[in-house]
Amino acid sequence: MSQTAEFGRGPSPPVSGCRFARLFFGVGILVLALVLPLCASDNKKLIPIKPSNEECLACHSDSSMTKEVAGKQVSLFVSEAHFKNSIHSMFTCVDCHTDVKTSPHENSPAKLSCAQCHADQQAAYERSLHGQALKKGDGNSATCVSCHGGPHEILPAADPKSRVNHANIAATCGTCHGQKFVMEASGHSTQPFLSYEESVHGRAVAAGSDKAAVCTDCHGSHEILSASDSNSPIFKFNVPATCAKCHSSVQTQFAQSIHGQAIARGNWQAPVCTDCHGIHSIKAHLDPNSSVSAQNLAKVTCARCHEGVRLSQELGIPGGRATTYLQSYHGLASKLGSQVVANCASCHGVHNILPSSDIRSTVNKANLVQTCGQCHPGVGEKFIMGKVHVDTPLSADVGSVAVRWIRRFYVGMIAFVIGGMLLHNFIIWRRKAIERRKSHSRLVTRMSKNQRWQHITLFVSFIVLVLTGFALKYPDSWFAALLSMSEKVRGIVHRTAAVFLISAGVYHLLYAFLTRDGRRLVRDLAPTAKDAGDLWDTMRYYLGFHSNKPEFARFTYAEKAEYWALVWGLIVMAGTGIMLWAKISFGSLLPRWWLDVATAIHFYEAVLASLAIVVWHFYQVFFDPDVYPMNWTWWDGKMSFEHYREEHALDSETLLQAARSHTADNQVAPAAIPENEHVGTAIENATTREDIRPDEEEVVSERRS
Repeated sequence: MSQTAEFGRGPSPPVSGCRFARLFFGVGILVLALVLPLCASDNKKLIPIKPSNEECLACHSDSSMTKEVAGKQVSLFVSEAHFKNSIHSMFTCVDCHTDVKTSPHENSPAKLSCAQCHADQQAAYERSLHGQALKKGDGNSATCVSCHGGPHEILPAADPKSRVNHANIAATCGTCHGQKFVMEASGHSTQPFLSYEESVHGRAVAAGSDKAAVCTDCHGSHEILSASDSNSPIFKFNVPATCAKCHSSVQTQFAQSIHGQAIARGNWQAPVCTDCHGIHSIKAHLDPNSSVSAQNLAKVTCARCHEGVRLSQELGIPGGRATTYLQSYHGLASKLGSQVVANCASCHGVHNILPSSDIRSTVNKANLVQTCGQCHPGVGEKFIMGKVHVDTPLSADVGSVAVRWIRRFYVGMIAFVIGGMLLHNFIIWRRKAIERRKSHSRLVTRMSKNQRWQHITLFVSFIVLVLTGFALKYPDSWFAALLSMSEKVRGIVHRTAAVFLISAGVYHLLYAFLTRDGRRLVRDLAPTAKDAGDLWDTMRYYLGFHSNKPEFARFTYAEKAEYWALVWGLIVMAGTGIMLWAKISFGSLLPRWWLDVATAIHFYEAVLASLAIVVWHFYQVFFDPDVYPMNWTWWDGKMSFEHYREEHALDSETLLQAARSHTADNQVAPAAIPENEHVGTAIENATTREDIRPDEEEVVSERRS
């Protein structure tokens, strides 16, 4: 039975092997249970615990904490409140300062780079103008913290207090671009930023708009590139797409226009948004200072391209469009300030400008009734046949031919009729002037022949200098057109006249010192204390506050003032004129700004002298009622005895000589004036002579008193 049972169970495994396996497994479990806690304890001792933010701030929250960097004290203060509100508050200090292992740390942490987390933005910055400038050593170039602020206080862009919030972008950029000393150091200007502040965009942002364009909308954020870079959003061919971010509907119209199509073909001469509206100084079209205001379209904006010959030469587009518009009724009304008269955009459109051959164009023949009807309701087909741009091109239509012949007829008739009137009146004026001159039987010699030649030389050279000088300053003036001189010829004529003027001045100086008449002239023209009283008495008399008219000697205070003003002006004009003539020589001896000063003095002294001649001198020669139609003294040196006695009653010597000269001319022996006899005595002796007429006795009587 035992044998049968053994065959039924099969062979039994060895007892000793099974027990050994169970024993080995149990010992292994026991060893692991004892060793693992020991290993964990050792790892805690080998791997140090990173400092917490609280541990870092325990030191860095001290506002007086600083260190010296390159000889300067740098603050190590970190505001706990600002850091907790910043976008980086989700991180611990050692997440960025990975080289800090303990608190306090023995060594200064390495300088951090934002590229550790913001690699794409850092790469874009390095390609930008700011990054390139920084590489070249420009210490004023903007960095990450310049725009975003310190790393411990950076706020998200959505936060209204963030430096890069939409409402604050302009102010952030302005911390550099609005500072003159910063921009000039890098060779740039603050004007773009100042212009933006006054623009329609800048004012809208200042008023609280969250849609108006700010700097980053046009220039980008990190990868700000030059306008000459084809990848820049402000590159000319990219400008329409940049503006389309806000003005998409306008962009659609512009893309279909003749300008947009030209830009799409790569034509640099075609305008884009900024060519018409400006760049940073964009203003509303209703602003009179805007380049697209109704008053400025023809005169400034459209004229930049359509007035010159560049488009005519390159593209065959007629030039002179601005001037021909301004000469029309519309243009003249615009010059007078009309706010409703048609301008360029009224007819051609604004952003949807198309050639007249395009059926969609507002100036296509099929659409003119509707276009003109905007201002002139009820117009018909005949009305639209007239021209808007007068005189160009000269067409063969009936209206153009008729206008051309009418113009020719009237120009000729005006020249003939008005010229005939001038000739008619001159003939009559000349005869009357001569007869009036002859009516004065007794004349007083006022200017000698020598003095008259000096005066004529001075007058002619001065007039030539005025015309040729102001022709340079005002090349579009009527007198510049009257001269019809090239710049070279004008310069030669101007300098030749200057030589004559200076020569006349030098000659007069010699005349005044070397001749008896010259010395007497200077003595009589010398200012005296009486001149101030004469000015006061003259004003009182002609204003009706005094009954007695003041009396003058050979020269009045007005004539003295004019003479010495002439002397001063001649010295100033000659001195500055010679400096400008020999600018190379003077420029090598004096700083360059001396020539700028000489130019300013020369111009303003010329203005002063010209106005003084017209207002002061011409009054005495032409407009004084007592000398009408003209004071002939400059021509023949003579004045009537009566007029001279009226104006220069105290010049008894000249009056006596004139009386005796008249007597001699009438064959009556003049009384000889003994040498060294006083003039007053001679006049007194002359009162006993029969050749002194009653009116002359009155003069003598006045002289006695």
